Amino acid sequence: MSEHFTWLNEPAHWAFEGGRLTVTTGRDTDFWQDTWYGFQHANGHFFGTPVSGDFTFQVKVEGAFDTLYDQAGVMLHADDRHWLKAGIEFSDDQPAIGSVLTAGRSDWATGAFQGDPRRFWMRLTRRGDALRLQYSADGRTWPLLRLAAIDTALPWHVGVMCCSPTRAGLSVTFSEMTLSPPNGKDLHDLS
Repeated sequence: MSEHFTWLNEPAHWAFEGGRLTVTTGRDTDFWQDTWYGFQHANGHFFGTPVSGDFTFQVKVEGAFDTLYDQAGVMLHADDRHWLKAGIEFSDDQPAIGSVLTAGRSDWATGAFQGDPRRFWMRLTRRGDALRLQYSADGRTWPLLRLAAIDTALPWHVGVMCCSPTRAGLSVTFSEMTLSPPNGKDLHDLS
């Protein structure tokens, strides 16, 4: 699957073998635009592929999130001012499930993760101009994390991201990556 994927901000240390992408983050990496902190970051690591039209992208994520703002998960990216990232992020002394949607400026929505945050799954489905973001602690049950709108005229890429805004050295493994036509499930279908 990796043959159509390319890096935005390629990390110094990564490997793709046997369907598993392993990444070690660089120092002070992040994706963020303005809100609250007043800074702009577009140097996080993103491994993505172009997408047009409707799709479902799904991935398993494994890592030890224990330093402030360590993060990894899925990303839909058009440019430095238009993107969505979602997954586990370490804040308030614990790993939390969350998402950031940026349309000029970033927002941040976060909540407690129920399960083992060292292993989780993310699913992103596009239908028209709507995105349905889901997560799973077991790979079987998929609660809704976010429903959002996107600008369909932009050149989108989907894939995986990881960042470590306060250090270097977060190690993350991505596996079970699939990109397919949209799964067709109802909005609140948990499977």
